[in-house]
Amino acid sequence: MQATRIPGPPGLPLIGSMLELTRDPLKAYLAAHRDHGDVVRFTAGPPGLRAEFWMVFSPEGAQQVLATRAADFRKDNVMYEEVRLSLGNGLLTAQDTDYQRQRRLVQPLFTRRRVDTYADAVALESAALVDRWSAVPDGVVDAADEMSRFALRAVARILFGTDVEEAIGAVRRSFPVLGAYVRDRGFAPVRLPRQWPTPGNRQAKAAEQELYAVCDAIIARRAGQESDDLLGLLAAARGEDGEQLDAAELRDQVLIFLLAGHETTATSLAFALHLLGMHPEQQKRAREEAFTVLGDRPPRADDLAALPYLTAVLKEAMRLYPAAAVIGRRAVADCEIGGVRIPAGADVLVAPYVTHRHPAHWPEPERFDPDRFTPEQEAARHRYAWFPFGGGPRACIGQHFSMLESVLALGAVLREFAVETVDTEVRLGQAITLEARGPVRIRLTPHGS
Repeated sequence: MQATRIPGPPGLPLIGSMLELTRDPLKAYLAAHRDHGDVVRFTAGPPGLRAEFWMVFSPEGAQQVLATRAADFRKDNVMYEEVRLSLGNGLLTAQDTDYQRQRRLVQPLFTRRRVDTYADAVALESAALVDRWSAVPDGVVDAADEMSRFALRAVARILFGTDVEEAIGAVRRSFPVLGAYVRDRGFAPVRLPRQWPTPGNRQAKAAEQELYAVCDAIIARRAGQESDDLLGLLAAARGEDGEQLDAAELRDQVLIFLLAGHETTATSLAFALHLLGMHPEQQKRAREEAFTVLGDRPPRADDLAALPYLTAVLKEAMRLYPAAAVIGRRAVADCEIGGVRIPAGADVLVAPYVTHRHPAHWPEPERFDPDRFTPEQEAARHRYAWFPFGGGPRACIGQHFSMLESVLALGAVLREFAVETVDTEVRLGQAITLEARGPVRIRLTPHGS
C-alpha cells in the first residue's frame, strides 16, 4: 500500500482547526470537502492534547467504512463510549457478541409487518398534535420543539403503552441534559473523570438516575405480565436457545430506542415543515396527496405506499438535514480510501451532511427538490449518496418505523394546515444528532380559514 499525503485544512500553528470545529463543525466539514477533496485529515487542539481524525466524504468511501470493510471500522471512538456510559449498551453502541445477541432478539420486533402495527399509536399522537396546534392563538409554533415532543410521545407510547405519561416527563427533562453532556465530553480535548463532583457531572448523574429510575420501575412492574407494547414484546423475546434480555439489558434497549426513535424522526419532520413553508408549490402538491389518500380518517400503515410524494419530501428533508450528520468509527487495520492511506487506530468519520451535498451526485445540492427521489432517480444514484440511516451490517434497525411515522404524521399535519416558514435561516449544531441552535418557527393556518 503506497502512502499518500493526506490533504486537509492547515489550521492554526498551536491549535490546528479547533476554532472552526468549535464554532461550526458542519461548515468546517463542507469547506474541507470543497478545498481538499473526498478524504481529509483534521487536527485540533494544543500540542500534547491534539486530536487527529480523518473524514470521508465520497459515497464510495462511506460504503467502504460502513459496509464492504465494516469489520475494520469499529464503534470504539470517544463519542460512542460517552453514549454507552450515559445511555447503556443497547443496539446503537453494543459490539461483537453483545450486538449479535441483541440484534437476534430484537430484529423480529422491527419487521415491516410488526412495525405496521405501531401506526395506530402514530395516528393517535398525530391527532393530539393537530388538536394542540389548532388551539395556538397566533398559529406560530417552534417546529423543532414540537416535533421533538410529538416523536418522543409516539415512540414512548409504542414502548410503554399505558405507562407513557409516567415516562414522558423524565425523558423530556433528562435527555437534553445528557445529550449536551455527551456532546461536550465527546469533543473535549480533556475529559475529567465522571466520578469527580463537578457541576456538569452532578447534573448529568441526576438526569441519569431519574431516567433509569422511571424505566426500571416500569420494567419491574411488568415482570411476569404479558403486554403487546414494545417493552412487553422485548421482555418476552426469546432466542433459539431460550436466551432473553435481563432487566438491565431491557433498560439499555429502551433508552437507546427512546433516543434514536425520537430524535431522528423529530429532525426529519421539523425540517420537512421548515422547507415546505418556503416552497409553496411543493407544499401544495404534498397537501393534495394527503387530502386524496387520507380523506378525513386517521392515517393507517397501508397508506405509506400510496403517499410517494410525501415520502419524497421526507427523504429530501433528510438529505439536507440528516439527523446523523456525522457517523464515527475507529479503524482497526491499515486501509486505503480514495487512494489515501489511513493507519490502524485512526478515528474515521463519514458525513451524510456533506455526502448528501456532493456536487458529483447532487446537482444544485442546496436546492430543495423532492423529485430527486423518484424511483428512477434513486436507482441511478450510488447507494451511499444518501444514507441518513447509516448502512451495512449496523444500519438503523428502525428505518421503516421512522419513515412510517414521519410520512403519516406529515400527511396528518398538511391535511389540516397550510404552513409558512417564519425562521428562514436556522443555525445548526452537531451533538449526538443534528440539532437546531435556535427556534424553527412556522406559522400554521387551518385550511378554509
